[in-house]
Amino acid sequence: MHAFSRDLLRSLALGQLGRGGLHPGKIVAHLRRRWRNARIRNQASDPVDFYRRIVDDDARRDPDRAIGSDSSENWLAVGKLQFDYLVKHGLKPTDRVLDVGCGNLRLGWRLISYLRPGNYFGLDISPVILMAALDRVAQFKLQSKLPRLYLVKGTSYDFLPESFFDLVQAHSVFTHSRFEVIERILASVWRVMKPGSFFDFTYCAADDEACDALGERFRYPSKMLLDAVKRCGFVGIYMDDWEYGQDKIRAAKP
Repeated sequence: MHAFSRDLLRSLALGQLGRGGLHPGKIVAHLRRRWRNARIRNQASDPVDFYRRIVDDDARRDPDRAIGSDSSENWLAVGKLQFDYLVKHGLKPTDRVLDVGCGNLRLGWRLISYLRPGNYFGLDISPVILMAALDRVAQFKLQSKLPRLYLVKGTSYDFLPESFFDLVQAHSVFTHSRFEVIERILASVWRVMKPGSFFDFTYCAADDEACDALGERFRYPSKMLLDAVKRCGFVGIYMDDWEYGQDKIRAAKP
């Protein structure tokens, strides 16, 4: 066995034992993902391209799992949770909504159905997941609502009009983004938002400092993100009534 593999197995085993038990099946799965990620990292040109390739690879197997749903029931339930929360917090059918990291429309199909025709704009970096999104538009018969779905290369949204959107949302985007990418998204989103609009995003909270797993899953202290929000000109609000496995911040544009 390669020395790197031996060292990795040893560190994983010690970590699992330290948490109360060794789970060989999880170690094997972790190793496979680690090797896969290392291969993709060697091919990627930057962090966004790296995660694009990760999502494409996962989505070719199962688009639902690629966005974090392990069953169709979970896919529907999480989308409904997101949608109901936005409506509770002021979303109206007349609003123009930008869905950053729209995936295969777990939330998006509900937004498209609810909003006036042409008012939903979905962005994603993965062409494979966007093909799955188009399938959902057909499945739910939403063609007449004229959803706009865009493949983006990075974090610049210069093709979108300035001061245009009433609400921007990003679910499970910052959980997979390096901090410099988050800062670029905040700046891009600021430009396209109307004064008085909101940007809702979820993230995985860390206690004291940022940390990552395999270069694709990130945790950040809430203060770190709230400070970044403030630097970009927003007023940040921690949403303590959000009931999900991730935390949520609402960034208001004055």
